[in-house]
Amino acid sequence: MNTFGHHFTLTTFGESHGAAIGGVIDGMPAGIDIDLDFIQSELNRRRPGQSALTTSRNEVDQVELLSGVFEGKSTGCPIGFIVRNTDHHSQDYEHMRCVFRPSHADFTYQARYGIRDHRGGGRSSARITISRCVGGALAKLALRKYGITIEAYTSQVGNIALEHGYQHYDLALTEQNAVRCPDPEKAAEMERLILQVKSEGDTIGGVISCVIRGCPPGIGEPEFGKLHAQLGAAMLSINAVKGFEYGEGFAGVCHRGSEQNDAFTTTDDGRITTLTNHSGGIQGGISNGQDIYFRVAFKPVATILQEQSTVDLEGNHTLLKAHGRHDPCVLPRAVPLVESMAAMTLIDQILSTNARP
Repeated sequence: MNTFGHHFTLTTFGESHGAAIGGVIDGMPAGIDIDLDFIQSELNRRRPGQSALTTSRNEVDQVELLSGVFEGKSTGCPIGFIVRNTDHHSQDYEHMRCVFRPSHADFTYQARYGIRDHRGGGRSSARITISRCVGGALAKLALRKYGITIEAYTSQVGNIALEHGYQHYDLALTEQNAVRCPDPEKAAEMERLILQVKSEGDTIGGVISCVIRGCPPGIGEPEFGKLHAQLGAAMLSINAVKGFEYGEGFAGVCHRGSEQNDAFTTTDDGRITTLTNHSGGIQGGISNGQDIYFRVAFKPVATILQEQSTVDLEGNHTLLKAHGRHDPCVLPRAVPLVESMAAMTLIDQILSTNARP
């Protein structure tokens, strides 16, 4: 599958060291104001070379919209786009042509297709996520008319974690530091840890938290298309993601039902709401109008600049030491990806719900 979604779809193409990354968005509602500066700013949040915490690959990541936009508005036709690769160092991967990198997709791609692009991981590279950022930016533009906002942030790097939920923090501070953490003190600790790990030729993982505000009640499907299941599938499709939880998640198993149940009440203007939100804004697979919040766990980047034991194409044991430019921690650049996948999931679910009688 190279296509995401059902009513709002993204089909992607490209490889890490190919000519370009691109895609086609279909199902974009007509008449949406297409803010190209906003789309580019979302790509800039993901682009490499932002700081000492990320890979030094120097890509402009300039997006070109090829279709589906006329006089600044979406036409309802497919939106084609392309982002050209300009700074790929393919020679850095030549010594990996015939060996399998530990914990990468090298072996599984070889097993699946009988052929693989060893240059930067080819299709399995995180560079492919450029297309998701473009799709997510367009989805965010479409969500504006519903008053829905999506904000993600780094909540944990290694064993350094924020101590409170999203309500405790000013998420406007997220973009004020290279780690994208809304707590400046914790952000400084996280940055020091990432730089230490980088100096050792190693990598480290962590957690990104995300909150969706303004989602109306009634979005989602009751059985196999549950809203949280769709969000989970979207997040687990991101490179390096190893876990997803929403609402209280795994921490909730330590509590009793009397502590976890979200009691209903009525607002002064007659709206039904809940006094608490342990459910994470979703009940029975359908949104209940409260904030939807979730957490996404990312493993340490698999490429480390240390010697590792592996095997070649024939199964012979050998040693491998990676070269080139790599992220010591994927989280800072993954924050906009989490938002993008959430945005595409939500607009797809909204369009799906509205398409039914």
